[in-house]
Amino acid sequence: MTERGGGVIIAAPRSGGGKTLLTLGLLRYLSRQGKTVASAKVGPDYIDPAFHSAASGEPCLSLDTWAMRPETLRGLLARLTAEAEIILVEGVMGMFDGAGAATDTADGSTASLAAVTGWPVVLVVDVQGQAVSTAALVQGFARFRSDVRLAGVILNRAGSPQHVKILRAALARHVPDILVLGSLPNDTRLTLPARHLGLVQARELPDLETFLDAAADSIGQHIDVNALRSLAGPVVRWEGPLAPPLPPLGQRIAVALDDAFAFVYPAVLNGWHDKGAEVIAFSPLNDEPPPSDCDAVYLPGGYPELHAGVLAGNARFMAGVRVAASRSDAVFGECGGYMVLGHGLIDADNHQHAMAGVLPLVTSFARRRLHLGYRIATLAGEGPLGGAGHVFRGHEFHYATIIGEGPGEALFTLTNASGQPLGRAGLRRRNVMGSFVHLIDSGQKQNEGKARPQGR
Repeated sequence: MTERGGGVIIAAPRSGGGKTLLTLGLLRYLSRQGKTVASAKVGPDYIDPAFHSAASGEPCLSLDTWAMRPETLRGLLARLTAEAEIILVEGVMGMFDGAGAATDTADGSTASLAAVTGWPVVLVVDVQGQAVSTAALVQGFARFRSDVRLAGVILNRAGSPQHVKILRAALARHVPDILVLGSLPNDTRLTLPARHLGLVQARELPDLETFLDAAADSIGQHIDVNALRSLAGPVVRWEGPLAPPLPPLGQRIAVALDDAFAFVYPAVLNGWHDKGAEVIAFSPLNDEPPPSDCDAVYLPGGYPELHAGVLAGNARFMAGVRVAASRSDAVFGECGGYMVLGHGLIDADNHQHAMAGVLPLVTSFARRRLHLGYRIATLAGEGPLGGAGHVFRGHEFHYATIIGEGPGEALFTLTNASGQPLGRAGLRRRNVMGSFVHLIDSGQKQNEGKARPQGR
């Protein structure tokens, strides 16, 4: 067994600053060096973790101080540090951007995870178009919170050698205790395509391996990886049992997994497995029905709007969902999965496609409106997810709109992260249920607390 390692958190002043590129390059570089490396992503994100897994060959966990109970978070951190030599955690948005005040230790921000774990932060700064001002920015980030340690900086999209020389001199003068770990040149080849919910999914890119190897080559040439590894913070220990984030929907749960249904948190599936449930994957895009020997069906989110015509024509899949619904199996759809459980889905070209029709719902991607944010979801009635009043934490991130919904029982009552009521959401008809909310964890509003890191 390798020596257990600690973590380093990769942050940036803003979204689009280069932290994903840097994290992917580091993961692939360390993996090629034979290191046992694990990774995580801060906040609600399905797409970046798939790129992490492609780069390292290992599952990537999501960590969220707002949406996860302290015991859930501690258990996942302990799982990450169990055998890996180093854990790389990619931050979310800007370093201090979250759902609450800038000093909140449970606001979902990158800084809040750094405060809870005690792990050092490496700040990736896009320096294109600035020089000495970079030192003022880094100095401000270093001093903004006393419970967050900014230990290193990486200069992204650096220009000429003279530009780098000026940057290093300014940083050495104004923030001498922060390591400059290297500077990445502005390389337009190291970019990834995007779509309406973020990056195009990793499984859809035929040249992904070439991209990851090129990113690793750039990291090896320009970044002091050994110095970065030396910054790694303490391991996290967890001795208690880890409760599943969501209760198992059944004993044998059929889970849709393909390019149309890819938004699944590993912690949810692992939690079901830990409680003795069996998870069986199937592909709606390949016209596979839920296996007939399963007693529950889970249709997660994804991009069904991009494949609506194919899904509508996949008779075996649609019939299988209807059969499961008719025999009282628990059938649960989140976001894209919710749309597919409805009667119809209108695509971007305003064409309506018939869906499973087990919930009275018609959704449209032609009438696009962004729905984004954390959600507190309280069950409106008793069902497979729990009793009435049971509380979950999750998030919404979609552009689809509801054209027609109901009649039927609402699944949840919602508030946003600030506690502002958002009304009733989702639908439930007996054993069939769904909403646009992606559930992350059970539990009431969590208390602040440290993850009890311990030195090696």
